Amino acid sequence: FLSLVAEFCCGFFVILILGNFWFLAVLYLLWLYLDWATPCRGGRRSKWVRNWTVWKYFREYFPIHLIKTCDLNPNHNYLLGFHPHGVLVAGAFGNFCTGPSFKTLFPGLTPYLHIMPIWFGCPFFREYVMSAGMVSASKESVSYVLNKEGGGHASVIVIGGAEESLNAHPGSLTLNILKRKGFIKMALKHGAHLVPVFSFGENDLFKQVANPKGSWLRNVQEKLQKIMGFALPLFHARGVFQYSFGLIPYRQPIHTVVGSPIPVQRNLNPTTEEIEQLHALYLQKLRKLFEEHKKNYGIPEHKSLIFE
Repeated sequence: FLSLVAEFCCGFFVILILGNFWFLAVLYLLWLYLDWATPCRGGRRSKWVRNWTVWKYFREYFPIHLIKTCDLNPNHNYLLGFHPHGVLVAGAFGNFCTGPSFKTLFPGLTPYLHIMPIWFGCPFFREYVMSAGMVSASKESVSYVLNKEGGGHASVIVIGGAEESLNAHPGSLTLNILKRKGFIKMALKHGAHLVPVFSFGENDLFKQVANPKGSWLRNVQEKLQKIMGFALPLFHARGVFQYSFGLIPYRQPIHTVVGSPIPVQRNLNPTTEEIEQLHALYLQKLRKLFEEHKKNYGIPEHKSLIFE
Protein backbone atom coordinates (compact mmCIF):
# COMPACT_ATOMS: atom_id res chain seq x y z
CA PHE A 1 0.00 0.00 0.00
CA LEU A 2 2.71 2.47 1.00
CA SER A 3 4.76 1.54 -2.05
CA LEU A 4 1.83 2.26 -4.40
CA VAL A 5 1.27 5.72 -2.93
CA ALA A 6 5.02 6.39 -2.94
CA GLU A 7 5.26 5.38 -6.61
CA PHE A 8 2.43 7.78 -7.47
CA CYS A 9 4.20 10.62 -5.63
CA CYS A 10 7.52 9.87 -7.34
CA GLY A 11 5.77 9.75 -10.72
CA PHE A 12 4.14 13.11 -10.06
CA PHE A 13 7.52 14.58 -9.13
CA VAL A 14 9.08 13.32 -12.38
CA ILE A 15 6.21 14.83 -14.39
CA LEU A 16 6.66 18.09 -12.51
CA ILE A 17 10.41 18.32 -13.10
CA LEU A 18 10.05 17.50 -16.82
CA GLY A 19 7.20 19.95 -17.37
CA ASN A 20 6.74 23.70 -17.42
CA PHE A 21 6.71 23.87 -13.63
CA TRP A 22 10.18 22.39 -13.21
CA PHE A 23 11.16 25.30 -10.97
CA LEU A 24 8.66 24.06 -8.36
CA ALA A 25 10.45 20.71 -8.33
CA VAL A 26 13.78 22.50 -7.84
CA LEU A 27 12.34 24.49 -4.93
CA TYR A 28 11.03 21.26 -3.42
CA LEU A 29 14.47 19.63 -3.72
CA LEU A 30 15.91 22.59 -1.82
CA TRP A 31 13.25 22.10 0.85
CA LEU A 32 14.03 18.38 0.94
CA TYR A 33 17.69 19.14 1.57
CA LEU A 34 16.93 21.58 4.38
CA ASP A 35 14.30 19.29 5.95
CA TRP A 36 16.16 16.00 5.52
CA ALA A 37 16.70 15.33 9.23
CA THR A 38 13.09 15.96 10.34
CA PRO A 39 11.96 12.29 10.09
CA CYS A 40 14.67 11.45 12.65
CA ARG A 41 13.67 14.31 14.95
CA GLY A 42 10.09 13.53 15.81
CA GLY A 43 8.62 14.25 12.39
CA ARG A 44 5.94 16.84 11.76
CA ARG A 45 2.50 15.51 12.67
CA SER A 46 -0.74 17.22 11.73
CA LYS A 47 -3.86 16.77 13.83
CA TRP A 48 -5.89 17.83 10.79
CA VAL A 49 -4.46 15.05 8.58
CA ARG A 50 -4.76 12.43 11.32
CA ASN A 51 -8.45 13.28 11.70
CA TRP A 52 -9.42 13.21 8.02
CA THR A 53 -12.89 11.68 7.62
CA VAL A 54 -11.49 9.08 5.21
CA TRP A 55 -9.60 7.45 8.09
CA LYS A 56 -12.86 6.98 9.99
CA TYR A 57 -14.18 4.96 7.03
CA PHE A 58 -10.85 3.14 6.78
CA ARG A 59 -11.11 2.00 10.40
CA GLU A 60 -14.78 1.05 10.05
CA TYR A 61 -14.17 -0.97 6.87
CA PHE A 62 -12.46 -3.86 8.67
CA PRO A 63 -13.26 -2.67 11.44
CA ILE A 64 -10.17 -1.79 13.49
CA HIS A 65 -10.32 -1.75 17.30
CA LEU A 66 -7.76 -0.77 19.94
CA ILE A 67 -7.97 -2.79 23.16
CA LYS A 68 -6.53 -1.47 26.43
CA THR A 69 -5.53 -3.93 29.15
CA CYS A 70 -4.10 -1.45 31.68
CA ASP A 71 -3.16 2.19 32.12
CA LEU A 72 0.14 3.56 30.84
CA ASN A 73 1.56 6.26 33.10
CA PRO A 74 2.24 9.35 30.92
CA ASN A 75 5.20 10.25 33.13
CA HIS A 76 7.22 7.53 31.37
CA ASN A 77 8.33 6.96 27.79
CA TYR A 78 7.44 3.64 26.18
CA LEU A 79 8.57 1.35 23.40
CA LEU A 80 5.60 -0.55 21.98
CA GLY A 81 6.49 -3.73 20.09
CA PHE A 82 3.82 -4.34 17.44
CA HIS A 83 3.11 -7.89 16.16
CA PRO A 84 2.58 -9.23 13.54
CA HIS A 85 3.61 -7.15 10.52
CA GLY A 86 0.98 -8.58 8.18
CA VAL A 87 0.87 -7.28 4.60
CA LEU A 88 -0.72 -3.89 5.22
CA VAL A 89 0.17 -3.18 8.89
CA ALA A 90 -3.39 -1.87 9.04
CA GLY A 91 -3.76 -2.19 12.80
CA ALA A 92 -0.67 -0.10 13.50
CA PHE A 93 -1.65 2.58 10.99
CA GLY A 94 -5.31 2.73 11.97
CA ASN A 95 -4.70 2.87 15.70
CA PHE A 96 -1.51 4.93 15.99
CA CYS A 97 -1.71 7.27 12.96
CA THR A 98 -5.40 8.14 12.65
CA GLY A 99 -8.27 9.28 14.81
CA PRO A 100 -8.62 9.79 18.56
CA SER A 101 -8.61 6.14 19.74
CA PHE A 102 -5.10 6.05 21.19
CA LYS A 103 -5.34 9.47 22.84
CA THR A 104 -8.72 8.55 24.33
CA LEU A 105 -7.50 5.29 25.85
CA PHE A 106 -4.04 6.54 26.81
CA PRO A 107 -4.33 10.25 27.66
CA GLY A 108 -1.04 12.10 27.88
CA LEU A 109 0.79 9.75 25.48
CA THR A 110 1.86 10.61 21.94
CA PRO A 111 2.52 7.63 19.61
CA TYR A 112 5.20 7.64 16.89
CA LEU A 113 5.01 4.83 14.33
CA HIS A 114 8.51 4.05 13.05
CA ILE A 115 8.79 3.00 9.39
CA MET A 116 11.71 2.26 7.06
CA PRO A 117 13.92 5.32 6.37
CA ILE A 118 13.67 4.70 2.61
CA TRP A 119 10.13 6.12 2.53
CA PHE A 120 11.35 9.54 3.64
CA GLY A 121 13.40 9.96 0.49
CA CYS A 122 10.25 9.95 -1.64
CA PRO A 123 9.15 13.46 -2.69
CA PHE A 124 5.77 14.61 -1.32
CA PHE A 125 5.06 11.16 0.15
CA ARG A 126 7.38 11.92 3.07
CA GLU A 127 5.28 14.97 3.96
CA TYR A 128 2.15 12.85 4.16
CA VAL A 129 3.60 10.05 6.31
CA MET A 130 5.13 12.56 8.72
CA SER A 131 1.83 14.43 9.00
CA ALA A 132 0.20 11.13 10.02
CA GLY A 133 2.70 10.73 12.87
CA MET A 134 5.18 8.37 11.21
CA VAL A 135 8.91 8.79 11.71
CA SER A 136 12.07 6.97 10.65
CA ALA A 137 12.94 3.59 12.15
CA SER A 138 16.61 4.54 12.39
CA LYS A 139 18.42 4.32 15.74
CA GLU A 140 18.76 8.09 15.75
CA SER A 141 15.00 8.51 15.36
CA VAL A 142 14.06 6.01 18.07
CA SER A 143 16.59 7.60 20.42
CA TYR A 144 15.15 11.05 19.75
CA VAL A 145 11.65 9.94 20.78
CA LEU A 146 12.69 7.90 23.81
CA ASN A 147 15.07 10.63 24.99
CA LYS A 148 12.32 13.23 25.35
CA GLU A 149 12.18 14.46 28.91
CA GLY A 150 9.03 14.46 31.00
CA GLY A 151 7.63 11.23 29.53
CA GLY A 152 4.46 10.93 27.49
CA HIS A 153 6.04 9.58 24.29
CA ALA A 154 5.66 6.12 22.77
CA SER A 155 7.77 4.64 19.98
CA VAL A 156 5.77 2.03 18.07
CA ILE A 157 8.03 -0.44 16.25
CA VAL A 158 6.85 -3.32 14.05
CA ILE A 159 9.40 -5.77 15.40
CA GLY A 160 9.22 -8.41 12.66
CA GLY A 161 9.92 -5.85 9.94
CA ALA A 162 9.44 -6.33 6.23
CA GLU A 163 10.76 -9.88 6.37
CA GLU A 164 7.81 -10.94 8.51
CA SER A 165 5.32 -9.88 5.83
CA LEU A 166 6.39 -12.97 3.86
CA ASN A 167 4.77 -15.06 6.61
CA ALA A 168 1.51 -13.10 6.46
CA HIS A 169 -0.82 -15.93 5.47
CA PRO A 170 -4.33 -16.20 6.96
CA GLY A 171 -4.11 -17.93 10.33
CA SER A 172 -0.32 -17.67 10.51
CA LEU A 173 1.09 -17.11 14.00
CA THR A 174 4.79 -17.09 13.11
CA LEU A 175 6.75 -14.08 14.36
CA ASN A 176 10.29 -13.09 13.35
CA ILE A 177 11.60 -12.09 16.75
CA LEU A 178 14.26 -14.45 18.14
CA LYS A 179 17.10 -12.50 16.50
CA ARG A 180 15.44 -9.09 16.88
CA LYS A 181 17.10 -7.60 19.93
CA GLY A 182 17.95 -4.08 18.84
CA PHE A 183 14.69 -2.75 20.29
CA ILE A 184 15.59 -4.34 23.64
CA LYS A 185 18.93 -2.55 23.68
CA MET A 186 17.24 0.75 22.82
CA ALA A 187 14.74 0.33 25.65
CA LEU A 188 17.56 -0.36 28.11
CA LYS A 189 19.72 2.56 26.97
CA HIS A 190 16.84 5.01 27.39
CA GLY A 191 14.97 3.43 30.27
CA ALA A 192 11.82 3.13 28.15
CA HIS A 193 9.22 0.72 29.46
CA LEU A 194 8.52 -2.14 27.03
CA VAL A 195 4.93 -2.87 25.99
CA PRO A 196 4.00 -5.92 23.86
CA VAL A 197 1.18 -5.30 21.37
CA PHE A 198 -0.57 -8.06 19.42
CA SER A 199 -2.93 -7.31 16.54
CA PHE A 200 -5.42 -10.16 16.11
CA GLY A 201 -6.64 -10.50 12.52
CA GLU A 202 -3.68 -8.65 10.99
CA ASN A 203 -2.66 -11.65 8.87
CA ASP A 204 -6.20 -12.34 7.63
CA LEU A 205 -6.61 -9.32 5.33
CA PHE A 206 -4.97 -10.92 2.27
CA LYS A 207 -4.17 -14.29 0.80
CA GLN A 208 -0.63 -14.83 -0.36
CA VAL A 209 0.91 -17.08 -2.99
CA ALA A 210 2.38 -20.12 -1.25
CA ASN A 211 6.01 -19.36 -0.39
CA PRO A 212 7.25 -21.90 2.17
CA LYS A 213 10.81 -21.48 3.36
CA GLY A 214 13.23 -23.10 0.95
CA SER A 215 10.96 -22.65 -2.07
CA TRP A 216 12.30 -20.82 -5.12
CA LEU A 217 9.78 -18.01 -4.62
CA ARG A 218 10.76 -17.47 -1.00
CA ASN A 219 14.44 -17.45 -1.93
CA VAL A 220 13.82 -14.79 -4.59
CA GLN A 221 11.69 -12.71 -2.20
CA GLU A 222 14.34 -12.85 0.52
CA LYS A 223 17.11 -11.84 -1.89
CA LEU A 224 15.05 -8.91 -3.21
CA GLN A 225 14.24 -7.88 0.35
CA LYS A 226 17.94 -7.73 1.22
CA ILE A 227 18.68 -5.66 -1.90
CA MET A 228 15.76 -3.20 -1.73
CA GLY A 229 15.13 -3.07 2.01
CA PHE A 230 11.48 -4.06 1.78
CA ALA A 231 9.71 -7.32 0.98
CA LEU A 232 7.47 -8.11 -1.99
CA PRO A 233 4.76 -10.56 -0.86
CA LEU A 234 2.59 -11.75 -3.76
CA PHE A 235 -0.80 -11.09 -2.22
CA HIS A 236 -4.39 -10.81 -3.37
CA ALA A 237 -7.81 -10.42 -1.80
CA ARG A 238 -11.08 -9.04 -3.18
CA GLY A 239 -12.20 -6.60 -5.85
CA VAL A 240 -14.58 -3.65 -5.62
CA PHE A 241 -17.71 -5.55 -6.66
CA GLN A 242 -16.66 -9.18 -6.16
CA TYR A 243 -14.82 -11.26 -3.57
CA SER A 244 -12.95 -13.70 -5.80
CA PHE A 245 -9.88 -11.62 -6.74
CA GLY A 246 -8.41 -8.15 -6.33
CA LEU A 247 -6.08 -6.05 -4.21
CA ILE A 248 -8.62 -4.62 -1.79
CA PRO A 249 -8.18 -6.23 1.66
CA TYR A 250 -10.88 -8.53 2.99
CA ARG A 251 -13.24 -7.10 5.60
CA GLN A 252 -11.81 -8.95 8.58
CA PRO A 253 -11.93 -7.38 12.06
CA ILE A 254 -8.64 -6.29 13.58
CA HIS A 255 -8.28 -6.14 17.35
CA THR A 256 -5.01 -4.55 18.45
CA VAL A 257 -4.41 -5.45 22.10
CA VAL A 258 -1.97 -3.30 24.08
CA GLY A 259 -0.41 -5.29 26.93
CA SER A 260 0.94 -4.24 30.30
CA PRO A 261 4.32 -2.47 30.49
CA ILE A 262 7.56 -4.14 31.48
CA PRO A 263 9.46 -1.65 33.70
CA VAL A 264 12.96 -0.97 32.39
CA GLN A 265 15.76 0.77 34.30
CA ARG A 266 18.06 2.98 32.25
CA ASN A 267 21.35 1.29 31.41
CA LEU A 268 23.64 3.14 29.01
CA ASN A 269 25.92 0.13 28.48
CA PRO A 270 23.82 -3.04 28.77
CA THR A 271 25.68 -6.33 28.64
CA THR A 272 24.75 -9.14 26.28
CA GLU A 273 23.40 -11.08 29.24
CA GLU A 274 21.15 -8.19 30.30
CA ILE A 275 19.80 -7.83 26.77
CA GLU A 276 19.13 -11.57 26.57
CA GLN A 277 17.32 -11.58 29.92
CA LEU A 278 15.02 -8.69 28.99
CA HIS A 279 14.40 -10.21 25.55
CA ALA A 280 13.36 -13.49 27.17
CA LEU A 281 11.03 -11.63 29.54
CA TYR A 282 9.50 -9.73 26.62
CA LEU A 283 8.83 -12.99 24.75
CA GLN A 284 7.22 -14.39 27.88
CA LYS A 285 4.93 -11.36 28.28
CA LEU A 286 4.04 -11.36 24.58
CA ARG A 287 3.07 -15.03 24.68
CA LYS A 288 1.03 -14.45 27.84
CA LEU A 289 -0.81 -11.54 26.20
CA PHE A 290 -1.66 -13.72 23.21
CA GLU A 291 -2.82 -16.67 25.30
CA GLU A 292 -5.03 -14.51 27.52
CA HIS A 293 -6.88 -12.93 24.60
CA LYS A 294 -6.86 -15.47 21.77
CA LYS A 295 -10.18 -17.04 22.78
CA ASN A 296 -11.87 -13.64 22.37
CA TYR A 297 -10.87 -13.43 18.71
CA GLY A 298 -11.51 -16.89 17.33
CA ILE A 299 -8.08 -18.46 17.80
CA PRO A 300 -8.41 -22.20 18.66
CA GLU A 301 -7.15 -23.22 22.09
CA HIS A 302 -4.44 -25.47 20.63
CA LYS A 303 -2.92 -22.65 18.54
CA SER A 304 0.07 -20.76 19.94
CA LEU A 305 2.64 -18.25 18.76
CA ILE A 306 5.70 -19.55 16.91
CA PHE A 307 8.89 -17.56 17.46
CA GLU A 308 11.56 -17.69 14.76
